[in-house]
Amino acid sequence: MTKVVYQVVRHDGGWAYRLDGAYSETFPTHEDALTAARIVAAEQQVGGEPEEISWQDAKGVWHTEYSDGGDRPEAEVVDGEEGEARRA
Repeated sequence: MTKVVYQVVRHDGGWAYRLDGAYSETFPTHEDALTAARIVAAEQQVGGEPEEISWQDAKGVWHTEYSDGGDRPEAEVVDGEEGEARRA
């Protein structure tokens, strides 16, 4: 199973959460950023309805895949900078 980790960090004069090097909006307080990260992590784990997905690759070829709607990643929030992280 895929796992995503949202990390709450200081950013741009406030606080944000980060995933794979991409930052959220900046929040004025640590608690605001932590709350937002927890909400996003929870939403990341919500499954959907089964459906077929069609997409076009870089070569212009169309593909169709079936998604059962339950193939969601495990999501975690880590509170703190590298080296001082603690699970939130």
